[in-house]
Amino acid sequence: MMKVAPTVNLTSDDWTKITMLLPEGWQEQARECGALKFGRQFSSPEILLRVLLIYFCDGCSMRETTARAAASGLVNISDVALLKRIDKCGEWFPWMTERLVKQTSDIYDIPTTISHRRLLAVDGCLVKEPGSPSPDWRLHYAMDIRTLNCDQSLITSVSAGETLTRFSVQEGDIVIADRGFTHRPGIKHILDQGGDVVARMNLRALPLVTAEGKKFEQLNHLRTLAPGEYGEWSAQMVAEGEQYVVRVCAYRKTEEQCIESERKYLLHISKKQRKQVPEVQEITGYVVVVTTLRELSAEDILGLYRQRWQIELAFKRMKSLIGLGYLKKKNPAGVQAWLQGKLFVACLLERLLAISGHFSPEKTG
Repeated sequence: MMKVAPTVNLTSDDWTKITMLLPEGWQEQARECGALKFGRQFSSPEILLRVLLIYFCDGCSMRETTARAAASGLVNISDVALLKRIDKCGEWFPWMTERLVKQTSDIYDIPTTISHRRLLAVDGCLVKEPGSPSPDWRLHYAMDIRTLNCDQSLITSVSAGETLTRFSVQEGDIVIADRGFTHRPGIKHILDQGGDVVARMNLRALPLVTAEGKKFEQLNHLRTLAPGEYGEWSAQMVAEGEQYVVRVCAYRKTEEQCIESERKYLLHISKKQRKQVPEVQEITGYVVVVTTLRELSAEDILGLYRQRWQIELAFKRMKSLIGLGYLKKKNPAGVQAWLQGKLFVACLLERLLAISGHFSPEKTG
């Protein structure tokens, strides 16, 4: 007989505080999105959400989640029934997540020239299932930056690298990526589908040339900027014999910002036991992105890239939650719902932290 680990029961007051953070109409939306359809085991959206929070927050297996739910007096349900219920939450989680994002994050003022286009942030992380000594899978996903809705997800082996070729886009989509995705095949893949790219520069993986075919000397261009100044230069990317015009947009950090960046760089190479490279250290004094967008200024391009980091706390918290739990590898729809559920919890935690100062645990006289 399986032993059930002790679980913390939310008091009525605790649950009230959590529901105060949820978007208006979340109970009705559970029914409209089908989360409670054919779900007679759950008497209300509140019971369903409380059980789901056990699963997504604690990294329990389905069997342990249902055992905890029963022990807490919430509901008696089989692990198979809970699995089906999570799959039916694929629309409910994105609905709540989008509204939590609007409550928690500073809304990016998107330039009118691209306001009609989707902004997709791509990322990936390693997943280590409970009991495993090392990562078992790599999860790749694309998120809509405006809503934090999961647009695409894919599971591969750990050895499979990060690349934009794993994602499909619609014409007009703008893909925002970190330097790990800045490779010629991936960028070409997005451009050939009618999308655009804004990515952190990775000159080793993305060699560029001038219009005359000479090597693009990035560092020489960067040195012309004054602290706090933005700049941009035109270059060309050659992929599979085709030439693509790109823009290299950069910001030179202030002296204070440079000191902090150099400190992080030196700490990083010390941990990795690598040699100090003067050119690499110098480049830490700049933020450099490559883009195929033509409508925006260099400053707006850097602002658009920073928008990816506006949600980085939620991403990091989601990654830590992804590290807790059993990934449903055989069901693509289930993976999407699982990922969206983790992201919903991450956003809920961000919301809790943002207003934690408003909750006084105890009044003292």
